[in-house]
Amino acid sequence: MTVADSLSHHVYLGADVVVKVIDAGRHSRLDREIALAPHLPAGITAPLLDSGRYELETREVRYACYARAPGTTPGMDMPGVDEATACQLAEEAVQRLHVLHSWTPAAPARQTLGETLDHGGFVSQAALLAEVGQIAALDRDGIVPRPVLDGLRAIAEGGPSQARADVPVHADCHWGNWLARDRGVTALLDFEWARFGEPMDDWFFLVRFSGPHMEAVLDVVADATETSPTTLRRECEVREACYLASDLRVALQRPDTPAQTVAENVRDLEELVVASPWWRHAP
Repeated sequence: MTVADSLSHHVYLGADVVVKVIDAGRHSRLDREIALAPHLPAGITAPLLDSGRYELETREVRYACYARAPGTTPGMDMPGVDEATACQLAEEAVQRLHVLHSWTPAAPARQTLGETLDHGGFVSQAALLAEVGQIAALDRDGIVPRPVLDGLRAIAEGGPSQARADVPVHADCHWGNWLARDRGVTALLDFEWARFGEPMDDWFFLVRFSGPHMEAVLDVVADATETSPTTLRRECEVREACYLASDLRVALQRPDTPAQTVAENVRDLEELVVASPWWRHAP
């Protein structure tokens, strides 16, 4: 088996299977994925073959074994993918996600999707404004420029007052979690963050992580979902603000966070607020 890149697990690829392994004492998101796997709509992801816990020398690990779905990942920001292919993949990804969003979960899956999860995404306007307040209070060294905080507040105030939480969403469907072959998607992987939310929670990931094809994919998603491009930009922007603000707040709360990490979090927020990437090419 070969080793695959993963930030959260040890992942091993065989000819016909994929195995994910993690120390039993680490985060429990793999348990969520395992619990959901038997109930997900047919054909949307790789089938779960086996899962459980295993005593490995002096420690216990959790594992999940999946059938290997065909294809390879387009990758975060779709490196090397041409625009026509990116748009074709986006159209098919929207269709797959429509199936997920229209799924009526059985009781066990409904319970898992409804569990409290600190996902860092958009919950409400008030919650984002509170996040900005926490950042300001934690920033004792004044490393976050005032215009960034003011810009975050403006993004929050321009967004919806409340997010829905009644639709099954993947909530991490960037292009590193898709498989594709012959310009068509074959599977959506890694349901560790799946929860109840609203479709916009998934459209954000498709658009934001399309790299140089962000505008083209935004148009595809807007057309396929019959969403105003202006609404899509605004809703995606507020979601990115939530994720970046959450990352920065967590970094500031931890005294052992490297200064470089904090600086990178601030830079990402500044890019969002000052450069306004969601509106750069808006008509």
